[in-house]
Amino acid sequence: MREIKFDGYRTEARIERGKVQLLTRKGLDWAARYPEVAAALKHYPDSMLDGEIVALDKKGVTSFAMLQDALSSGKTGGLVFFVFDLLWLQGRDLRGEPLETRKQLLEELIEMVNIDTRIRYVEHFKTNGAALLEAARQAGMEGIISKSLSATYKSGRTDTWTKSKCRAGQEVVIGGWWGDNRKVRSLLIGVHRGKDFVYLGRVGTGYNAENTGQILDALKPLRQPKSPFAKHISMPREANINWVKPEQVAEVEFANITTDGLLRQAAFKGLRNDKDALSVVLEPHPEIEEEEPDMAKAAPKKATPKKSAIITAKPAARGEPDVLGITISNPNKVLWPASKTSPEITKLELAQYYELAADRLLDELKGRPLSLVRAPDGINGEKFFQRHELMGAAGKISTMKVQGDKKPFLAVEKASDLVALGQAGVLEIHPWGSKPGDPETPGRLIFDLDPNEDVSFADVIVAAKEMKERIEACGLTAFVKTTGGKGIHVVTPIKGTPKSPIDWADAKLFSHVLCQTMEKDDPERYTTNMAKKQRGGKIFLDYLRNDRMATAVSAWSPRAREGATIALPLKWSELTPKLNPKEFGIFNAKTLLKRADPWKGMSKAAGSLEAAGRKLAKL
Repeated sequence: MREIKFDGYRTEARIERGKVQLLTRKGLDWAARYPEVAAALKHYPDSMLDGEIVALDKKGVTSFAMLQDALSSGKTGGLVFFVFDLLWLQGRDLRGEPLETRKQLLEELIEMVNIDTRIRYVEHFKTNGAALLEAARQAGMEGIISKSLSATYKSGRTDTWTKSKCRAGQEVVIGGWWGDNRKVRSLLIGVHRGKDFVYLGRVGTGYNAENTGQILDALKPLRQPKSPFAKHISMPREANINWVKPEQVAEVEFANITTDGLLRQAAFKGLRNDKDALSVVLEPHPEIEEEEPDMAKAAPKKATPKKSAIITAKPAARGEPDVLGITISNPNKVLWPASKTSPEITKLELAQYYELAADRLLDELKGRPLSLVRAPDGINGEKFFQRHELMGAAGKISTMKVQGDKKPFLAVEKASDLVALGQAGVLEIHPWGSKPGDPETPGRLIFDLDPNEDVSFADVIVAAKEMKERIEACGLTAFVKTTGGKGIHVVTPIKGTPKSPIDWADAKLFSHVLCQTMEKDDPERYTTNMAKKQRGGKIFLDYLRNDRMATAVSAWSPRAREGATIALPLKWSELTPKLNPKEFGIFNAKTLLKRADPWKGMSKAAGSLEAAGRKLAKL
């Protein structure tokens, strides 16, 4: 298998009872130099992780220069820990296990904790090495690492892995710059297509003191009052744009070309004075071939896509439609292909769903920081979490300040915020479990009942009802929802008092102890151990959702999985063995939203966590 090679500092993270060490190749503990990464790792169970700490530029490409600048200045809040191996987990030494097993456990671990996007799982690819190297080259990455999936973990260089480096580029013509007479924030670039000068996007990285001076010296004499591009391009309101005659050629690196025809993750490499601007056109960038192309011949034919009968999206033949004042680009892009249970769902239909379900979603999301799952190319494309301001969406989506974080978190306060999320390709919304307007105070407990593959949904229903009984025995009120898959969330609102306020440590301790009582009473059915190998035939009682910055998928949120399902709140009487979560989705949202809201008035049902803790201690 292959992984992308990162340009950063190799780091081993050791977490034991909340204490974190971040060890360099020389064995030095740099946790103090990476305080934000260390703080994010405190939420993980006892474990040892192997990975790379990197700095990402504005387009998401690793930059070693930026990493060094961050360390020298102490401004390390933007650093990311990409984790590609798991050596030890909750008392279990994994170094003798094959890499495939370690990667599976690692992915589950990071997905489950999901506290902070500073900690990211490194995907691997079972594809042709040459094809992936070419893909990495087009993406402007350092290269790829090829590893044996059957290999055990060994320190140092071995014959079970090899690395290959790459570089790639495209010549472009500069049509303007965003900045002033001394600074270049980004270059506005294009190429010639026939008689037109076509916009290819912005280049926001690759600048330093030396080349910035060279760029400005070349561009200032070319200034002109109007845009040179054939079509109007929208820029952020605060942008200070300097248009120029399209005569200066530059070379850039980029990841890929979006469906809008823009270069993604473009980085400036240098000026080219040996090229005539009129000769610069977009070079061909061939598709990456699969390792076994003949498999496509054996694949079943796709079902004829049907349009949703519930979200009445109208294809946009010309122009771009608008929903609540938000322009929806590429409205006919299919985000969820048709499946056995659902018609295809387009980007416009997603935006219309967010408008349709706005009242219910806002009840869940208003006043709470969010983590979002974005998949701009749909469920079969790249997916990633995002919690800070969306690029290109400035002024369209609300934000809120969170203590200890310099960047505001994304939030939604009105229906148009939700539509803007749809325009940005947000397929899932995960709020904190905090009290609305107060991120530092828990407002609800979330118990995620996560079954192993060999556990039936009927067994999960039994577990949910048992969880309800235990919650009610503590004097609290339980609510339930599907998660859009095989799991179930049991949710209970909580509160403190002026004399006995509650914090996240209280919430996590209570939920952990309650789950442990279920595990102790029926260890053959339940477990609080997140390692999947320990979960055969069992339901994992995930209490880790009840921590500061922890999130869980919102009620009424879509899911980025086949079938376009949604996480649906239910009455307890609806929780029967006949229940099928795949029947609840964007495709029949109008019908579902006509039902009475089973979660209406949830906040008024909040019970005292302190009193509940006293009752729990007696169970």
